[in-house]
Amino acid sequence: MTLLQALVLGLVQGLTQFLPVSAEAHLRIVPALFGWRFHGGTGVEPGVGFIGIMQLGTTAAILVYFWRELLQVSVAWIRGLYDRSVRGSLEYRLGWYLILATIPAVALGVIFTDRLEAGGRNLWLVAGVLIGFGLLLGVAERIGRRRREEEGLNRLDAIVVGTAQTVALIPGASRSATTIAAGLFRGLTREAAVRFSFLLSVPAVVLFGVYGAVRAVNHPTRGPGTGLVGVAVIVAFVVGLGSLAFFVRWVTNHSTLVFVCYRIALGVLVLVLLYTGTLRATA
Repeated sequence: MTLLQALVLGLVQGLTQFLPVSAEAHLRIVPALFGWRFHGGTGVEPGVGFIGIMQLGTTAAILVYFWRELLQVSVAWIRGLYDRSVRGSLEYRLGWYLILATIPAVALGVIFTDRLEAGGRNLWLVAGVLIGFGLLLGVAERIGRRRREEEGLNRLDAIVVGTAQTVALIPGASRSATTIAAGLFRGLTREAAVRFSFLLSVPAVVLFGVYGAVRAVNHPTRGPGTGLVGVAVIVAFVVGLGSLAFFVRWVTNHSTLVFVCYRIALGVLVLVLLYTGTLRATA
């Protein structure tokens, strides 16, 4: 990997991680468009391990942006373990909801990581998933009642949104798209669905990043050097922080339909390029 490639990958990660357009799909499509070839599928090369470590940069952006909420949830959850007076608070319940919703994604991620890295990155599949889940998000926008605020979150919401997060393991699905759509289907407002989606991403992405780091340690001679990985992480953090702030402000007054249209257009473009032989389905 070159410095330019590390910069581009970090930029793509930061721009797309928080938008419902699938960062992983873009990290697969962009190198294919440039004709980059990254061999193998372990360690910190641009596979699951590299992406996992790079996601720590965008996770840090979430921590910076939502630090007050995360601190309140953490403190309330710890206090609630021994103080019954705080167990009725939203922050205490959110702590349990985040744990409950994270378990399935982590479990399935560990089990299917290698299979998804090997076969799930076929661009035919990625394009189809971009279109399919884009349409699903559009349906959620159309029929979701959007009446329930964050204070109305319950255990069933956590289960449904957590299950939706497991679907995001498929390249092209997008964690934010699947979880936001699930929240909208459950009747949450856009703001509530987006905030819960981003808070939920923290534990899963941190654990995934740690898993990627462990893989890097186990394969020290493969993939880009530590310096290039650091460059990608820093760029992902800086750009991701701006992207996150933009998206949170956007959903306050706008729908996600612009991203639905983008997903469909990108998916169709990739299908056309694959059909004409301009792109190869596999690296």
